[in-house]
Amino acid sequence: MKTILTPIALLAGILTFAQTEKDTIKSKEKEIEGVTLTVRKPTVESKVDRTVFNVANSSILAGNTTWDVLRMTPLVSIDNNDAIKAEGESVTVYINDRKSVFTGKELKEYLKTIPADNLMKIEVITSPSSRYEATGTVINIVLKKRDDEGMKGSITLNNRQNTKNSQYTNFNLNYHKKDFTQTLIGSYSDNTYVQKDSSFYSWYADNSTNQIDSYVIGRSKSPSLSSTSEFEIDNKNTVGVILEYYQSNSTSNSEASGSDYLNNVFKSSFDQNQNSTGLNRNLGTNIFYKWYDKEKNRILDVNLGTNYYGQSEDSYFNRDILSVENGASTQTLGAFTDTENRNYYAKIDYTQPLGKSGANFEVGAKINFNNNVVPNNLNGNMLSGLSDHDIFHYEDNITSVYANYSRTFFKKLETRIGLRYEYIDYKMRQDIAGASRKDSYGTFLPNILLKYTFSDKYDLSLTYNRNIWRPWYAEFNPFMTPNTNGIYSRGNIDLDPNPSDRLYMKLGILKKYFISARYMYTDQDYWTDYLKEDIVVNGKAQTINITQPSNFNGKVHKYYLYANTNQTFFKNKFTVNLGLGWYYIDNSDFNAKNDIKGDPYISYLSASTNLSYTNLFNKNINVSAWMEISNQNNGNSTTNKANVFHNISVTKIFPKTQMEVSLQLMNIFQRPNYNATTYNQQGFVRSSSKWDWYGASISFVKRFGNQKVKENTKTDVEKNGGGGK
Repeated sequence: MKTILTPIALLAGILTFAQTEKDTIKSKEKEIEGVTLTVRKPTVESKVDRTVFNVANSSILAGNTTWDVLRMTPLVSIDNNDAIKAEGESVTVYINDRKSVFTGKELKEYLKTIPADNLMKIEVITSPSSRYEATGTVINIVLKKRDDEGMKGSITLNNRQNTKNSQYTNFNLNYHKKDFTQTLIGSYSDNTYVQKDSSFYSWYADNSTNQIDSYVIGRSKSPSLSSTSEFEIDNKNTVGVILEYYQSNSTSNSEASGSDYLNNVFKSSFDQNQNSTGLNRNLGTNIFYKWYDKEKNRILDVNLGTNYYGQSEDSYFNRDILSVENGASTQTLGAFTDTENRNYYAKIDYTQPLGKSGANFEVGAKINFNNNVVPNNLNGNMLSGLSDHDIFHYEDNITSVYANYSRTFFKKLETRIGLRYEYIDYKMRQDIAGASRKDSYGTFLPNILLKYTFSDKYDLSLTYNRNIWRPWYAEFNPFMTPNTNGIYSRGNIDLDPNPSDRLYMKLGILKKYFISARYMYTDQDYWTDYLKEDIVVNGKAQTINITQPSNFNGKVHKYYLYANTNQTFFKNKFTVNLGLGWYYIDNSDFNAKNDIKGDPYISYLSASTNLSYTNLFNKNINVSAWMEISNQNNGNSTTNKANVFHNISVTKIFPKTQMEVSLQLMNIFQRPNYNATTYNQQGFVRSSSKWDWYGASISFVKRFGNQKVKENTKTDVEKNGGGGK
């Protein structure tokens, strides 16, 4: 840990000393002729229901994608499966208050196509209002809105050296003329990644063990294009159209080897080579209408949209097996998947103040349809015991209505009470295997917010949220397919949703120091499960390892304490954000009911820091550093080793030519390494993953036109209360 903390602390000290000396020398050279005050938003703002990461003018944007900046956002962490979490819990991602249709690796690839240069801020909404489709914490990615006359934009070229070399380029064009605004964003990336995995399986029933090691090299070529057209009919009415297209062509090659033992006696081993190719496409459309009466502070939002997502993947592996019982043999298996997902939605929101008391009322509704078709095909000489072909169908219809009422009493007590009702009707089936399920249920999701301001120095807030997390369509699909690490994976058609209750309290001191506490409770959830099953290949019995999500019942209590401060120094040039969190998880009832031998009580620390210095030496040099210490304790998985991520970047700006050059150093002192143990009734799995999230990158940015940026035009009540499209 010292190897990481020392360089960052040294960097901060050097910057502080250098700038102090520079300012002292300049003050002696000439008298002060005038004073110019520049008001800048703090890098991190802590509000009653959210933490806001203001990155519009940050040096970390240069050459990065939205995915890269999201990794550096306070309270946010990303696990080894590319799942985004906030304060250790799953999140729902919105972009400009519009819910993303992606999750997991699909969301990662999409966010990597959005250049960070377009970012205004990232909001981590820990206590979302009823306007949001409640699944716990919401992350809202807010993009810039440019409204100056004429044509303007930027072009970015980035080269990144990790284990392999990757390139990224994007262009931004914006045209504004009177009441019409047109934005066009395009990007192309050619990324290569390397990952090493190691897994050790231990099974209680027969005292058998499996050791599997794998090495993967993957490459993806991803073009994307998005267009936003907005027209202000008059000072109250606005209409617009958003079009998004994203594509990714990917290839990967993996090598895996494994050994099986029974009572510490060698049983068999294998060596596997696998090649995969894939093509992903996404096309999204959104038509919106907004009526905004600024005098009476009334807002009507109407959104209609569709999203199409298609994914085809073709993989083939060759496995050489040496068995004590059956001798040497060779197995081949090819897998082809062609997924088509169609989403249609309509949403309406209305906001208006009530009377002269300062109260505000919001009401809205949304209808959402999903129609997903997933064909799977297998071929090769090891199909005995496996289904070689099936088509999985998944359809759902989610209808929701909500209402929020907010009011301030005595000029000190801010209140908000909301209620959301969601009803889902879903059905799924397999054409050949015949497995099917049809279900429906309704859920009330209340939330309450209270904030009392004792003075301009102290305030205390309390929020309560009822949440529900539903399984992703792919997690239902029971068709079994091979993985790159030599094991198999499938979904579970019997998965149930995960409801939870959260209580959150935050104390603000001097508007700079914040102490927050959270309690979360659930009595059922679904988590990763590992199974061992026997199949027959070429007339011979063979045991395979399978991973799938499964339902787990049992009470889980989570406690969380977090301290955070955001400070600025040297006329707002130097910004420091520090955060330290303590987690305590009570899994005792969960472990007892599921016969899990993991630790019933888990306690660990997390920490993060963001440092930035603007205009170093008054030479238009921006410097930033970020570090995060995180753990991934989720359900029946326990972290064996904390992960440390860090990033240092320096950006030089050339105002006359509107050019920027940025150099980044990523995880150079310690490479990230996920290490955790997953427990279930059958045994445990100790897994380790080493990523190539380290190295250096250099970026060149050329801007043209006036780069003036317009802030969000929503009211403070709407922004602070959470207005999700």
